[in-house]
Amino acid sequence: MTADGSGHDAAPGIFIDGEAGTTGLGIRERLSGLPVRLLSIDPARRKDPEARRALMEQAALVVLCLPDDASREAAALAASLPRPPKLLDASTAFRVDPGWRYGFPELAPGQDAAVAAAPKVSNPGCYPTGAIALLRPLVEAGLVPPDHPLSINAVSGYSGGGRQMIERHERDGGPAFHLYGLSLEHKHVPEIEHHARLARAPIFVPSVGHFPQGMIVSIPLHLADLPGRPDAAALREALSARYRGSDRITVLTGAPPAGLAAEELAGSDRMELAVHGNAARGHALLTARLDNLGKGASGAAVQNIALMLGLPVPDVAGERRA
Repeated sequence: MTADGSGHDAAPGIFIDGEAGTTGLGIRERLSGLPVRLLSIDPARRKDPEARRALMEQAALVVLCLPDDASREAAALAASLPRPPKLLDASTAFRVDPGWRYGFPELAPGQDAAVAAAPKVSNPGCYPTGAIALLRPLVEAGLVPPDHPLSINAVSGYSGGGRQMIERHERDGGPAFHLYGLSLEHKHVPEIEHHARLARAPIFVPSVGHFPQGMIVSIPLHLADLPGRPDAAALREALSARYRGSDRITVLTGAPPAGLAAEELAGSDRMELAVHGNAARGHALLTARLDNLGKGASGAAVQNIALMLGLPVPDVAGERRA
């Protein structure tokens, strides 16, 4: 087992349990800009409980980049230590668990401070990040009722689908477009419902496109069915009021673009929200565009890590790609 990275012995140690996966590798890369020590396990011992326990004992914070069941086991292992480290979990295992703080610092006023003070934080899912960012402010403003019938459509780059999907796309080309989750029981639905403060589960329709990184989440609305029949400008202002001052979440003002390319924010840790409206028909479309591996995964994780360790949160202003 080795320790590497920048800083000195006083720098907090971070152990990424599952560092060889897509999210773990993305976190390692982004942590290079923080004053931390990265604790790495011998690949041959990555499933050895004693080797993992030894690194957890050295770490100020452990990041769990594991499947749900393995994350639960790792969290229990960490909790058994005399001095348990702080935990950041990237799986879906704890995202609606009341014992864990939800790691979306922009979710509500004071959420960033709550994340900073929490010993256990669950990193949000990529699809829920976009959906919750759009819906939570509108529900809290009374513009969208909690029990409103909602449908959420989303497309992601194939890098979020795991090793087999990545290999299929990069080796064989893969499908141009793949619709999935057709049982309408996607594991992200409880997370969206809970943190957007919905009283009715939305219909969630995810898909994968033949591009590595990027994501668009879209939510159509009939304005006449909403309380007070708000226009697109009212929806946009409610979103702008929530995220004003954030360098990671931008609400597009003025005339929204005529089209959106999901890949445009690839490599970024930001997210763009927009409200597209047709006043004559009384229709609106909410959209969130982000990198499924950035603000949707590793970028959000590093933001949370910095808060949890009391370190400066990396600035992403001006990061947007053309």
